[in-house]
Amino acid sequence: MQLGMIGLGRMGGNMVRRLMKHGHTCVVRDLSMDSVNQFAKEGATPSADLADFVKKLTKPRAAWVMVPAGSPTEKTVVDLAKLMEPGDIIIDGGNSYFKDDVRRAKELKPKGIHYLDVGTSGGVWGIDRGYCMMIGGPKVAVQHVDPIFKALAPGRGNVERTPGRDKAPAGTTEDGYLHCGPSGAGHFVKMIHNGIEYGLMQAYAEGFDIFRCANSKELPENHRYDLNLTDIAELWRRGSVVGSWLLDLTASALLQDPDLKGYEGVVQDSGEGRWTIQAAIEEAVPADVLTAALYTRFRSRQTHTFAEKVLSAMRMMFGGHVEPRKQ
Repeated sequence: MQLGMIGLGRMGGNMVRRLMKHGHTCVVRDLSMDSVNQFAKEGATPSADLADFVKKLTKPRAAWVMVPAGSPTEKTVVDLAKLMEPGDIIIDGGNSYFKDDVRRAKELKPKGIHYLDVGTSGGVWGIDRGYCMMIGGPKVAVQHVDPIFKALAPGRGNVERTPGRDKAPAGTTEDGYLHCGPSGAGHFVKMIHNGIEYGLMQAYAEGFDIFRCANSKELPENHRYDLNLTDIAELWRRGSVVGSWLLDLTASALLQDPDLKGYEGVVQDSGEGRWTIQAAIEEAVPADVLTAALYTRFRSRQTHTFAEKVLSAMRMMFGGHVEPRKQ
């Protein structure tokens, strides 16, 4: 199948590579022509501008937008829609706010253009591990693009089936992608996913900070412990109930830099955490842990603890998010 990809950054570029590896063809567009030319060398079809990009797509066209959320995505979708025709599909695979998806889908519907919102998780590792995708939009468009989703997804791999899952209706969930519902549903699920991610990361970060301070002179001498954080992280990867991919990445970061001296500890938030808390407020749902995790990121821009360095390290390891570093 053919797909157009707008945005060749860490995620978009690797998605193109994964698709081509699975036999699909890609037309590519990016603000950087150097990036476009690089992917042309790797087998993608280059485009000089948006009009050329659309012209090189076969009907019904499918264009995946993978640019920063907010104004860049909004402008790209609007400009793209002006060039597309009824039956074409625009996919927003970034981290857009789900209410913006609902609005865009409504605006594009009279033009006959399908709009899909796809929450995409996988970070810089997705090219090899695959991408977990949470999809919103009309079923007919989701089914048309299914070969693309199937190629990008992790597949079943060696993950053990949940007991009793064989009795559940067949679907794509175990392959790593799911049509969650109508417009906005995909990014809504991804929004909560990222809110939970904040909480999980915060729990690990605080735990390792407590370990680091266990040899404090403020403690009685016989209650002090000089603990090896690198080994504890590795230990917990093996049979512990708190094992996870985030822990795997934490273990790797600590192995490379046990004191995390290369991290300042300034932790950014990319929006989804705030939107998750806003949704919780609108639904009157208590979200104590997720809210506290978000506020910690705000505080990290004023004072830094070892816990914030652990958070920075995790963000770097799974998503390539570069934080300010000490010189």
